[in-house]
Amino acid sequence: MRSFSPHLAARALWQMRVKRRPFVLSHGINAACNLRCRFCEYWRKPGTQMSTPEIFSMLDDARSFGIGVYNAWTLEPLLRRDLPEILRHAKRLGLVTSLITNGLLLRQRAHELEDLDLLSVSVDGTTSYRELRGADLEEVLEGIRAARDEGHEVLMNCVISQKNVSELEELVHLAESLGAWISFEPIHESQGIDDAVWDEIGIRDTFAYERAVEDLMERKRRGAPIINSLTYLEMIKSRRPRFRCHASDIILHVSPSGIIENCRVHQEPLGMVSDGISRVWDATLKKRKGISQSCKGCLFFGYVENSLLYEFVPEVMAHYEWM
Repeated sequence: MRSFSPHLAARALWQMRVKRRPFVLSHGINAACNLRCRFCEYWRKPGTQMSTPEIFSMLDDARSFGIGVYNAWTLEPLLRRDLPEILRHAKRLGLVTSLITNGLLLRQRAHELEDLDLLSVSVDGTTSYRELRGADLEEVLEGIRAARDEGHEVLMNCVISQKNVSELEELVHLAESLGAWISFEPIHESQGIDDAVWDEIGIRDTFAYERAVEDLMERKRRGAPIINSLTYLEMIKSRRPRFRCHASDIILHVSPSGIIENCRVHQEPLGMVSDGISRVWDATLKKRKGISQSCKGCLFFGYVENSLLYEFVPEVMAHYEWM
């Protein structure tokens, strides 16, 4: 597993703990997607996206602000032809580059991602994949193999739902066979999706779900390539957020159109990147604190694990292996 240098870790601590600023820029790089997943809210919202020069300007500003990691995600980053240029610009600024993709275009474009450090691919099931995503899983697996051939380490992301809860063991074996890592998180029943979808896909068989998570914990103890900490897995087993959220202290969210948002749950607009990241950040301290204090919490993997890291939880620090 690619590890972060002591220098980068020191930069992150200085940025977050001393300067009180986020270290990760999570950018919704694209307003379009090539899938229509029923449980996803993002493709349902029409919107615009920043141009290449606008993104370059944002990255320049982010680096001056102290950002150390650039994460390109939703809707589907690989639909942007200028993605290699954007990653190259971020890399030249000294940023760690990260990408989250559904993987359908990965086989065609893996060779263009030489400036990418961290590659995450959504794989939410085996036999249930087509029903969940409406696509052919083998296309995604071919993309993962192509990325591995190009020298990329790959993280498979699995969102646990009622549809795939019986397939988690098989997904771990699949990750092992591909030489990939894997992460798990429970599905988040966001607003804006019809209740009938959650009645079908949401976790309703609590016993089967808890047994499946217990099995993941045991497999991790035995050395399976599961990157989640045991602390996190224990938390999602009960599906009770027992942590103090520091998402907005760690991650700066930017929408495809350039809106700076508090987090992916509340999506509360704070300002525009064109107004200057530092200016928006300094002007919204009270608003951000209010949102965080009123939040009931979520179980998004990146939010929980990074918040526990922020609090220096020993077991999480010992097992954390992916930004």
